Amino acid sequence: MKIAYLGIDILYPVLRSVLREGCEIVKIFTCPTDNVTEFNTAVLGTARSHNIPYTCEKITSDDIERLQSDGCDLLLCAGYYYRAPISDTMPMVNFHPSPLPLGRGAWPMPIMLLKGLPYGGITAHKMDRDFDTGDILLRETFPIRKGETLKSYMEQVYGRIPEMVHRLVTELPALLSQAYPQGEGEYWPCPTESDWTVTPDMDAEKADRVLRAFYGYECIYRSGDTSTELIGGRVVFGDNTGRPFPVSGGYILAERIRKL
Repeated sequence: MKIAYLGIDILYPVLRSVLREGCEIVKIFTCPTDNVTEFNTAVLGTARSHNIPYTCEKITSDDIERLQSDGCDLLLCAGYYYRAPISDTMPMVNFHPSPLPLGRGAWPMPIMLLKGLPYGGITAHKMDRDFDTGDILLRETFPIRKGETLKSYMEQVYGRIPEMVHRLVTELPALLSQAYPQGEGEYWPCPTESDWTVTPDMDAEKADRVLRAFYGYECIYRSGDTSTELIGGRVVFGDNTGRPFPVSGGYILAERIRKL
């Protein structure tokens, strides 16, 4: 099967699984990233090591037409910043890290953790002209565990990708014909800075939930006129006397700290 791939590293196991299935990647479309919290290094490294043509330019309608004329069987999207033109004649499938129709939007995972939802998931669905609304081909759900972080949530996602990709590439015609509408769902706008900001008067449980929801990404600790960027932070519950970054009922330790 010939596949065009769109994505960055956040869902890199999709690309890795496609290659393990013996598919031919005809071209990779990725995006510029900061390579601090969002990365494209694994995708670019795979493109170079497998001699796959790649670009960081946004995919266009001309690209879609060219892929079709070159015999591409499937366009597969997994964590891509841009809206792709939709073809009515070439299958186009997106992997989305939430149990659609719940959690439409570019970054649903932190919101699920902030909301304290009982389960998460990953969905493979047809790409449509509206984001994350296309018919569902495959969906896997899993419990969101106590103390779940964004990192551990994504590890649950990654564990389910290989089997989903195997089914997708071996059963594609049947899955397309059996795809079912999502029905009414929820679109979640991207979190904003206020969502990942912690203050000294914040309850320790709430502060830890914020830090878990954005674990691996920047959180802000704001005390008066001073702001500090924390990456990989967690709350230590208990006495915060003399401790760094106190909150109500504990204090924060972080892997990376930077004054703003």
